[in-house]
Amino acid sequence: MDNIFELHNELKNYDYEHGDYESFRINDPKPRQIHKAWVRDRLLHHAIHRILYPFFDKKFIVDSFSCRLEKGAHKSLSRFLLFSCKVSKNHTRTAWVLKCDVRKFFENIDHDILIGILEKHISDKRITWLVQNVIRSFYSGPGRGLPLGNLTSQLLVNIYMNQLDMFIKHNLRVKYYIRYADDFLILSESRDYLEKLVKIISSFLSDVLKLEIHPNKIFIRTLSSGVDFLGWVHFSYWKILRTSTKRRMFKRLAQNQSLETKASYLGLLKHGDTHKLKLKLLG
Repeated sequence: MDNIFELHNELKNYDYEHGDYESFRINDPKPRQIHKAWVRDRLLHHAIHRILYPFFDKKFIVDSFSCRLEKGAHKSLSRFLLFSCKVSKNHTRTAWVLKCDVRKFFENIDHDILIGILEKHISDKRITWLVQNVIRSFYSGPGRGLPLGNLTSQLLVNIYMNQLDMFIKHNLRVKYYIRYADDFLILSESRDYLEKLVKIISSFLSDVLKLEIHPNKIFIRTLSSGVDFLGWVHFSYWKILRTSTKRRMFKRLAQNQSLETKASYLGLLKHGDTHKLKLKLLG
């Protein structure tokens, strides 16, 4: 209780300063550097998120799915299935899919740009002062970067990338667009149209948000040839688990054969065409 009152007084008197971070590395599935804040700061992150999330969530587009209530990966995959059916006219025409990934997403969020976006929406200077304190508590480079590990980071990157969402939906009038964190897809009947969009979107990200599409992760291919998105490879009539995901699953099962682990993976496999994998898992 003493710590709570101390934090309250610091906030009331504008004496609050965000603490340092504990850093550690995970490999799930690729190496990531996680920065964990102190308990008092994490408590404040939850308070900020609780107030700001409902305010900003109303401003986000329907087809942004990451770190949002009643959204998530499965809803995103269902939306992709719906869009693929519409673009391909129920798989009677060729559907082209553009898939892109933002390079070093969290590391390159520009602090000044993010704070400027927040100030356009929040008139209360006390709130912007507090959120600015959290934003500037971490640097991956001069004036940029958000920590993987803060609850607030999940909301802040959605606020940041909402600028891209609005540009694509309202300025470019793109109908079939889905974004999940730093991955986004656009579906179209025309490959040429998607190629033109890559240049336009790249320029917007660079000029307005100081971000870059990963040059090795720009894919334009037909749906029938398979589109890798959120751990699944999608085809016209089915989807299968990504090869790297399968390997990781069986590696973990070799280390842990508990019923809970198997049940967890069976829950995952029910979302795709995985009959043989289920038999192998249960065998």
